[in-house]
Amino acid sequence: MSVTVRKFTETDTPFWEDFVHQANNGTIFHERKFLGYHPGDRFLDHSLIIEKKEQIKALFPAVDVTSQGTRSLISHQGSSYGGIIVKRDLSIRDSYDYVEAILEHARQAGFARIQMTLPPAIYQSRVSNYLDFALIKHGFSYLKRDVSSMLTIEDTPERNLEYFRASHRTAVRKAIKQGVVIRESEDWSAFYKLLKQNLKIRHNVQPTHTLEELLKLKKLFPDKIRLFGAYREEQLVAGVVNFEVNQDVVLAFYISHDEAFQHLRAVNLLFFEIIKWCHLHAFKYLDFGIFTVNMEPNFGLGRFKENFGASGVFRDTFELNL
Repeated sequence: MSVTVRKFTETDTPFWEDFVHQANNGTIFHERKFLGYHPGDRFLDHSLIIEKKEQIKALFPAVDVTSQGTRSLISHQGSSYGGIIVKRDLSIRDSYDYVEAILEHARQAGFARIQMTLPPAIYQSRVSNYLDFALIKHGFSYLKRDVSSMLTIEDTPERNLEYFRASHRTAVRKAIKQGVVIRESEDWSAFYKLLKQNLKIRHNVQPTHTLEELLKLKKLFPDKIRLFGAYREEQLVAGVVNFEVNQDVVLAFYISHDEAFQHLRAVNLLFFEIIKWCHLHAFKYLDFGIFTVNMEPNFGLGRFKENFGASGVFRDTFELNL
């Protein structure tokens, strides 16, 4: 096998970014610009570059984690999605070779375990399960199979509206009649205040990002991270932060609203306008994110997303003890 593996270094950054942009399954979460926004001491990077005949063939964004005496090579924890990033012309032989090369590197580097989370299949330009198959054939097993809610962007926004539950179609019309207006917004502080309140009330947790981190990401990706706000008389009553993950998929990363204005049904109109925006910009899917935690479903959250016409796809995490 003429495939080699080496650790990523900072001098590889432009080549890494170029590969992600052209890859079959690359996303914003795989870019060094995204992975590098975290404080330098938060993660011990151990990303890998897989080469053949001195050409980059695949990438594995990863970190070195030691927990309870076990050293693991894990999909980068600063990213929603990890896995092996590959080209569109990936073959079954390539898949085997890349997995074997990563295994050999991990053993020689002294890792006792490998864990990786693959992006859902629809994040691929050409859908392929070659990597999943190669991982399983090399001894990996499913650590968990979470479910993410994906909405297909139909031929027209009106067709998407037909897939809304009847009560949600009515809510869209109600929001319009009550004067709710949707627009792209820069009211990040106001939205973050709503977000913190919502997460505290509903789940007793804090947002994944601080406001400062969110603003930093927006500055790093001004054309890929957007806040859409629902306004009533210039007051922000609901908002959604979207990440344009790749050329096909928009991820609704944060969704929040002001409970005091629940009667306006602003979230329903907000998502209809986002669907219209996705259609206008030729995106294929709107990802609402997972509604399972370690394979335990939150049925209420799943139903909320289904009300807009979303359905579930796997987000798989594989592991192997070496």
